[in-house]
Amino acid sequence: MRANCSSSSACPANSSEEELPVGLEVHGNLELVFTVVSTVMMGLLMFSLGCSVEIRKLWSHIRRPWGIAVGLLCQFGLMPFTAYLLAISFSLKPVQAIAVLLMGCCPGGTISNIFTFWVDGDMDLSISMTTCSTVAALGMMPLCIYLYTWSWSLQQNLTVPYQNIGITLVCLTIPVAFGVYVNYRWPKQSKIILKIGAIVGGVLLLVVAVAGVVLAKGSWNSDITLLTISFIFPLIGHVTGFLLALFTHQSWQRCRTISLETGAQNIQMCITMLQLSFTAEHLVQMLSFPLAYGLFQLIDGFLIVAAYQTYKRRLKNKHGKRNSGCTEVCHTRKLTSSKETNAFLEVNEEGAVTPGPPGPMDCHRALEPVGHITSCE
Repeated sequence: MRANCSSSSACPANSSEEELPVGLEVHGNLELVFTVVSTVMMGLLMFSLGCSVEIRKLWSHIRRPWGIAVGLLCQFGLMPFTAYLLAISFSLKPVQAIAVLLMGCCPGGTISNIFTFWVDGDMDLSISMTTCSTVAALGMMPLCIYLYTWSWSLQQNLTVPYQNIGITLVCLTIPVAFGVYVNYRWPKQSKIILKIGAIVGGVLLLVVAVAGVVLAKGSWNSDITLLTISFIFPLIGHVTGFLLALFTHQSWQRCRTISLETGAQNIQMCITMLQLSFTAEHLVQMLSFPLAYGLFQLIDGFLIVAAYQTYKRRLKNKHGKRNSGCTEVCHTRKLTSSKETNAFLEVNEEGAVTPGPPGPMDCHRALEPVGHITSCE
């Protein structure tokens, strides 16, 4: 697996003695912030979201992994292929094309789990997909990179961050296991933890996004092409993931889940892979893409959540008005029936008190039908 950083010469090897150029002086701080904050965020989020996982449903996904299979097809089939087409369609420079391709080959990120919770998705499937895609990345990332770069005459070695993948798996599975146990033993308390975790997770996502943009401000370049790709790439992932899930006859809940899992990539893993494979000189041209992708996937996720919550609220209001209208009709009918019944009873009481044979009017009133009390369903 080799990658060429320019069309005329090969990339030099990474060297610890090489001075960082302007724009990457805060690169060490950026790496520290993303590593520490992302790890803490991942642990807290996965513990709280694990409180929504039921062992029975999780086991059903493992026994019949159709949803997981569709998600993996989207993750390591659609996303790398989309990245390859975008790199060719926009005629990117070699270093930029590699950055786009690496992003497409990365597994799903934990950000998709919190968005899935906010759109009432299948949390068991979401966490299963994130875990399985991270495990599959051990073999699928090198395979996808080899398949899509073998014809590029590349010369720079690309280093797959196996250590980073292992840390991701540990930070993913252990908190989820604790969350599942808490949900099994204390289901009422787990709901409270889940609500708090959802709110805290949203705040942490914003903090990480803002911190990443501020600390990496020197790494941003004015390449409109890369910014355009970073904007449309996650959107294409969301749409194609939803359509493929719909085509395979998945439920609407699973379609929303697979859509979010497909478009949300592991940004930290992509940044780590770029750091291990390229020099600081080339990172100036490459690092802006994963940062921009991370920012736009946050924006896309919040827009999807806002659209779903708006639709859900309108649907709820519509049903509420329908139910309230039915209640008013029922109440009106009951009042009318009650008045008619009371009038009939009053007529009967008058006839019973008055002695003597009934007159013609009394006979006529006694023969009036009683209004039937109707109910509204």
